Parts: sequence; C-alpha cells; structure tokens
Amino acid sequence: MSIEQTIAELSPFLGDRLAQSKSELEHHGQSESYFPATLPDAVAYPESAAEVSRILQTCNRLGCPVTGWGAGTSLEGHALAVRGGIVVDFSRMNRLLAVNAEDMDCVVQPGMTREALNTELRATGLFFPVDPGANATLGGMAATRASGTTTVRYGSMRDNVTGLEVVLADGRIVRTGSRARKSASGYDLTRLFVGSEGTLGLITELTLRLHGQPEATRAAVCAFDSMAGAVETVIETVQTGIPVARIEFVDQTVAQIFNARSNAGFPEKPHLLVEFRGTDASVAEDTARFAEIAASHGAEGFRWAERTEERTALWEMRHNFAYTLKAHYPGRRFVFTDVCVPISRLAETVEETRADIEASGIPGPIVGHVGDGNFHSSLAVDETNPDDMRVAKELAHRMAERALRYGGTVTGEHGIGLGKLAYMEEEHGAAWAVMGDIKRTFDPKNILNPGKLVPPTD
Repeated sequence: MSIEQTIAELSPFLGDRLAQSKSELEHHGQSESYFPATLPDAVAYPESAAEVSRILQTCNRLGCPVTGWGAGTSLEGHALAVRGGIVVDFSRMNRLLAVNAEDMDCVVQPGMTREALNTELRATGLFFPVDPGANATLGGMAATRASGTTTVRYGSMRDNVTGLEVVLADGRIVRTGSRARKSASGYDLTRLFVGSEGTLGLITELTLRLHGQPEATRAAVCAFDSMAGAVETVIETVQTGIPVARIEFVDQTVAQIFNARSNAGFPEKPHLLVEFRGTDASVAEDTARFAEIAASHGAEGFRWAERTEERTALWEMRHNFAYTLKAHYPGRRFVFTDVCVPISRLAETVEETRADIEASGIPGPIVGHVGDGNFHSSLAVDETNPDDMRVAKELAHRMAERALRYGGTVTGEHGIGLGKLAYMEEEHGAAWAVMGDIKRTFDPKNILNPGKLVPPTD
C-alpha cells in the first residue's frame, strides 16, 4: 500500500475535502469504546456517490484501507481505522432526497441523522421510528443494523430499510431492493448490506419505511421491589400481545443516578419506562391492561406522562444515560456491552448478570430494551486501578457466554466491530467462515474496514 500515492491521486478532485490536519485525524481516530485511538492517514468528505466511487476505485487499485464514518460512536470499535488509510466521512451527504407520503417511504443520504429526518417529516404526518437513543446518522444505523427503544413495536433497521444504493470496493455503484412492500426477485442484497458494518460496501443512499404519527401517546414509569418483578412484567406484556411502543428497564443503580443527576425522584428500585401509541381508546385500553399486569408483579408508584413535554423529559433522561453516567463517574472509562436473549430466558439472564457485577466491585448499571430481550451494562473502570479493566472485560465475557448458553446472541444492538470478534465462531459456527467467503467475493483485496466482523485473512 502506498498511502502517499493514494492521497496524491485523491487530492486533485477532493481539494480541501481531503483533510490531514492533526485535529481531523484525531477526531476520526477515536470512539466511545475502550479501544485506544487509532488515527487514519486522511479523511475524505465526498458529496456524491460518484465521488465515493472514485475514492474506492483509487483505494482498491492501490490497496489502501477505507473506513466509513457516520456519527462515530462505535461502541465496539467499528469505525476505527485500525490499519490506517482513508476514512470516508459522510457528513456532507446529509439531504432528504424524496418523500413519498402516499407510499409511506422516503429516500435519504447516509449522513442525515434520524432527528433531522423526523424534523423534516413533521408536516407530512409521518415519522421514522428506529430510535437507538443517540442522534445517529442513518447510513451508520443501517451499517450496524441499529435498533433501540422502539424496536419492540416497529422493528429494527432490518425491518425499515427497503432499498439501498451502495458503492462496492471496486467502485461499482449498485442498487438493492425497491420501493415495493415485498419482492420475490433474487437475493435479498439489502439485508446483506444492512448490518455488514462497512465491510462489503459504503452506503450512499437509503430508502426507508415510514409510519403514521399516532393520534394519542401515553408514557409511564413504575417501580418494583425486585428485578424479577420488572422483567416478568415485560415477559407477560409481550406474550399477551399488548402493542407497547417502548418498554425499557433500568435497575436500582440507574434509578439512583437519575435521582442524583436529574432530580428524577425515583424510588431506588428497578423501574420500567413504557409508552403506548394509537387512538385515544386503544391507548386507554392498553395502559389499563399493562397496569394490571405490572401490579400483579409488584409494581408501585405509577407516574403517567401524557403531555408532550413530560414524555420528552422522560425519554431524554433515558437517551442521555451514557452522558449522565460519565458525569456521575468522572474520570472513569467505560466498557459498554450488550447481549440479547430469548424473552423466556430474560429474567434469569438479567439476574445472573446483576449478581455477577455486584460481586466484582465494579459499578455496572443495567438498562435494557427488554421488550425484545436486549439489555446493556455500562462497566465503569477506574484506570488508576490496574485490575479494573481486566475485571470489566471478564464480566463482559461472562455476559456474552451467558447469552450464548441461553440461546441468545452476544450483541443485540452494538454490533461486532473489533470488540466481539472472539465470539463469532462460537455463535455462528461454520456460518462465520461463509461470511468470510462473502467478504472476499465483494472485497477481494480486503480494503473495506479490514480487521472487523469476519475471520481474519492476513
């Protein structure tokens, strides 16, 4: 690889949109994960699929690594340029290209954020539902198969991306899927690229499914004496078929942090945060049924939020938890990890994880999109204690092994990146090697986000 030659060939047409300043490289060389900073050699800011194609043609010919970049949170190190090369930042490709209100879909560029999209959609009566918490870019959300608080009702990115424009490693621009609601035509390449973490191609356009704004919305928070009571409420709610829009779990440690940082006034117990959407009548019926189920499992202190500002405050507190956590444990570094298990195994998985964390001596609050069996732990590491990082990684390892033992997956949301490569063979068996075969077909020179997701090739 000749990075100097690559930069020399890209500079004439990108100009000042090929950055090499120290500040640019440092910004694109770190993430919110525990991995050390890894600086790229240059950062490209394309403005069209044609420019992305030209970048990839050049990099492929010269064997230069290429890593896509969206919001850059990258909790498992997905967007770190571990072998240097070019980072392609999509922040200048951030437009809403089309809204097809009658068909309830839209076309966007990858650098548009989910919040910006929903702001643009307000006048249409439609919205895009996938909500991972952070104001992520839509291309990155597709690349990591993002989900979040509303997945229990609306599905993940897998369910809400109907078509893509993707630039392959050799510069070919391909389109996958269509705007039709279903198709029996050929391989489902859309779903192949959704979740591929930038290892098969760079997404330059997305067609997204939209949903109608509900007539009524009601949210609530309630406390439980035990973690088991909260989780059993989730399980029964899901199994009963109540169409809950969000159902989030926070443990007693999180309740304490919310009180300390946001004056939440929560009892220091496990809590559920829930939301229902629909007509006035359906929301009233669903909330009543949920309240009965929750009460049967020991719920207390229901606080209902019907006004928009009350609901917004509730969900902002949940969405901002990672930043609240950093303020609550100043100077600490975090190992953020998540797993997902079948709903029937959720209670024991959460309880075993909580007991394991408490025995370790490391703070590790648990939150979860538990309506689909997914929960997270944020392990707060004191870097002045040389044992803390080791203990945190061991906790995360046991959490992953526990999920696999119960028929789940090592990540329901964060993805694989660098952090969870070690579990891929155990989870997927021979299918992991097949993923490597697919990678070599699409990217025989291994320039796209090398070192991530698939078996190592060199």
